[in-house]
Amino acid sequence: MTSQLVYKGHLRCHLTHLQSGTSIETDAPTDNQGKGERFSPTDLVATALGACIVTTMAILGKNHNINIDGCTCDVEKIMAAHPRRIAEIKINLNFPAEKKYTDKEKTLLEHIAHTCPVSISLHPECKQTLIFNWG
Repeated sequence: MTSQLVYKGHLRCHLTHLQSGTSIETDAPTDNQGKGERFSPTDLVATALGACIVTTMAILGKNHNINIDGCTCDVEKIMAAHPRRIAEIKINLNFPAEKKYTDKEKTLLEHIAHTCPVSISLHPECKQTLIFNWG
């Protein structure tokens, strides 16, 4: 097993990653009867896309001597109403201004971002907008 979830009531879940023992909690969002005091499950999906993109770019960078240390990622999740689902995830990737990337490096990083495991696992109707800010 990967994780275990316990429903705590009041639209809150406690999630534990079994390998590491770390845990987080989720809440339903305020626009769907929740308190919004924690990540919502759909927030986690959108944020997982950003984390997967940065992680796979870092792996590629490690293997091709491309340093992305200091890269930040801003995530915006846009919901659709009927049916309630994630309609779009906008990801702004910000690379440190002091680092200069060649066109080849940019192409490699952009390709891996668009083909990371979370990206290719999302439903095709979930629009993914990636913006690369190269410093």
